[in-house]
Amino acid sequence: MSFNTFGHIFRVTTWGESHGPALGATVDGVPPGVPITEGDIQQWLEKRKPGQNKYTTQRREADQVEILSGIFEGVTTGTPVQLMIRNTDQRSKDYSDIADRFRPGHADLTYFQKYGIRDYRGGGRSSARETAARVAAGGLARAALAQLVPDLQITAYMTQMGSQVIDRARFDWDQIDQNPFWTPDPQAARDWAETLDALRKSGNSVGAVIEVTARQAPAGLGAPIYAKLDTDLAASMMSINAVKGVEIGEGMNAAALTGIENADEITLGADGQPRMSSNHAGGILGGISTGQDIVLRFAVKPTSSILTPRKTITTTGEPTEIVTKGRHDPCVGIRAVPVAEAMMACTLLDHVLLHRGHVGENRGHIGKG
Repeated sequence: MSFNTFGHIFRVTTWGESHGPALGATVDGVPPGVPITEGDIQQWLEKRKPGQNKYTTQRREADQVEILSGIFEGVTTGTPVQLMIRNTDQRSKDYSDIADRFRPGHADLTYFQKYGIRDYRGGGRSSARETAARVAAGGLARAALAQLVPDLQITAYMTQMGSQVIDRARFDWDQIDQNPFWTPDPQAARDWAETLDALRKSGNSVGAVIEVTARQAPAGLGAPIYAKLDTDLAASMMSINAVKGVEIGEGMNAAALTGIENADEITLGADGQPRMSSNHAGGILGGISTGQDIVLRFAVKPTSSILTPRKTITTTGEPTEIVTKGRHDPCVGIRAVPVAEAMMACTLLDHVLLHRGHVGENRGHIGKG
């Protein structure tokens, strides 16, 4: 299977399966001299790991990262960094009943059609378990960004679960880490808990919308025409399991606006830097970051593993029904939050390195003198 690598200079190759002995990432293009420890990476994996509360899969994985190469005396050497996370709580027998049946909504059918073989134990490479490797790589990217762009803050949060949307008037950055849904609206967290309790007990699932914001992002990242920052960000988010749509800034709603409403007017700030009256563009114009917050959202479909019988076929084409047993997330969007942060970090670091290599410092001076 090819195409397991993303990035231009900061390149991440993930490997491993949901029910294999381990999974991980080989990360190339890491700048030398970046202080990093396993603990620095582990803090981000703690946000993603399963079994932390009743609203996520009860699979019990420590998700303990091991650094096998690329670090010497506590700093990166500039050589490839090998990250490994051992699987310790597989229950492959949970999937023996579906060895010859395709689960609706999963990649079982398409993997088999393409390759003629599939790992039915939890979906193999198509499992969201693969995202643990991305979060580990994202921890490494964050460490490098802390050296190169120290003011940058990357934060993701849930803004919608099913049809229930947060109230932006209650948006509180400090609330995001205070509830199991990573939402900035404390009332929404209480409402969602009731909804998800009922869905979880009935064996059903629900979708979600995740928003990820990069505050204090530098201007100048990205390049026309085929290395646009928004192009790479959209691709990185679409590569996350179960994501079915991505929008940046005003996104799809831009189609409902007039040109007057959508234009972010520009003034010159007291510090000599341009200031925009709004941020409909999501911090990116012409594929290049403006220096405003970079804001994007993506939609995650409901978890396809549910207890309600669904019609399907076998590998020999016989009609049948299937119930997906095992331990699954009733709302996979919850654990997509740290994955979104990781993909934002990896993509931004990649573009910081591209910018430094091609342009160095921003060349356009605004103002007199």
